[in-house]
Amino acid sequence: MPVISPEKLHRIGCEVMEAAGCTADDARSVVDHLVDSNLFGHDSHGAIRIPEYVKAIKDEGRFKARAEVQVVRESPCTAVVDNGGALGQVGGTFAMQLAMRKAREHGTATVSLRRTSHVGRVGAYPLMAAREGLIGSAFVNAGRFGRQIPPFGGIDGRISTNPIAFSAPRLHDDPVMVDLTTSVVAEGKVRVAANKGVQVPEGWLIDHEGNPTTDPTVIKGPPPNGAILPMGGIVAHKGYSLGLLVEILGGTLSGQGCAQGEQTVSSNGVLFTVYDISFFTDLDWYYEEVEGLIRHVKASRTAPGFDEILIPGEPEFRLAAKRREEGISIDDTTWQQIEEAGIRVGLNPANW
Repeated sequence: MPVISPEKLHRIGCEVMEAAGCTADDARSVVDHLVDSNLFGHDSHGAIRIPEYVKAIKDEGRFKARAEVQVVRESPCTAVVDNGGALGQVGGTFAMQLAMRKAREHGTATVSLRRTSHVGRVGAYPLMAAREGLIGSAFVNAGRFGRQIPPFGGIDGRISTNPIAFSAPRLHDDPVMVDLTTSVVAEGKVRVAANKGVQVPEGWLIDHEGNPTTDPTVIKGPPPNGAILPMGGIVAHKGYSLGLLVEILGGTLSGQGCAQGEQTVSSNGVLFTVYDISFFTDLDWYYEEVEGLIRHVKASRTAPGFDEILIPGEPEFRLAAKRREEGISIDDTTWQQIEEAGIRVGLNPANW
């Protein structure tokens, strides 16, 4: 299992994506996002995606290496962005930056995004806002795909993993960062387990007959497939309900559509909302209240097996600092696939 510095992984990723047809700026936007995902421990949305993107561009034609991002509807506080089928991190960054500009002018803004292929780790986008002193949120579905998560009480995949993300600034610390799927786990984490040849924890998956399984391969291959369970365990109706919420917000308001059981994911449907705190309350008071909340939460006695109370985002920021120093581990299967993607676009991995 190779351990690669973030800088080297970034360089390799940019070389591959540029060779696949992306501009240097677009390649950098995509790979910045992927390497950050590895740093934060979200390997399911990191370098493992490079071969997928190359295949989608060069072999399947599902993603475009280059496309013109366009605003197709707009008001002072809203916009609909069409990414033209280009890589999702390019459209996602554009849409979030547009929402931030509008929020700074009007207090709040909501921007939706369609025809954007795969936007990657959803938590990255609200974090962009929080790092600029704003509050951001995101709802993301998979368009009309919807074949991964069964409804509560069902066994057939009918909606997607449908993440929700939120980030809020702190004055002297890393932002609060919530990034979660409405399913038990992201599909990419099941893919990582399959690449490593390991089983997944109990409670993640069911097979195509509805039986619990720890085999990560059940969600791949020709139908009938297994499914990833909705978040919530014995109260999975909550995760299922949140999943439907994301389908409607991300799917309809973007124009990308809601789950209909299509065989292939063509694009995420995305809804970003940004709030400029100063339009709603005094900034000093906001920061005092947030820090008071965090002190109050962290003052709880710890349960057996826990040494401290963490705020959402703290594990990711700590792991990122560690991986910047020690490097990023890439499993052998993923590394082989990255090398094969490099060869596919005319590069020689021996030169990496």
